Amino acid sequence: MTTRVRPPNFYRERGLHFLAQAREELARGDFAQASEKGWGAAAQMTKAVAAHRGWRHGSHYMLYDVAQRIKRETDNLDTALLFNSAEALHSNFYEGWMPPEQVEDSLEAVARYVALMERVLDASG
Repeated sequence: MTTRVRPPNFYRERGLHFLAQAREELARGDFAQASEKGWGAAAQMTKAVAAHRGWRHGSHYMLYDVAQRIKRETDNLDTALLFNSAEALHSNFYEGWMPPEQVEDSLEAVARYVALMERVLDASG
């Protein structure tokens, strides 16, 4: 099976779009959809960095690898911690275990992760 290669801006735009959608779903009280869109925002921004650098990004494992590589490159522990918040949101979509306040806090973490990935992309030229 092959993964379709898309340009980094495709993923970046989708990441920003999903973050906006997550905030809208949160405001509506749809915590499951807010959670999944939050995960989508983080995943797409991770893919944007990976695509820009020519790194593989076709699985959850590969996305974690990209987040770890960026953590080491930037010496910023927050990279991995913020990505983990996004993964927790992904789990919440399926399991519904997060209280609403935690969904809101996790989406704020995702927003910080998205901003961090944007800085990495911008610094990469």
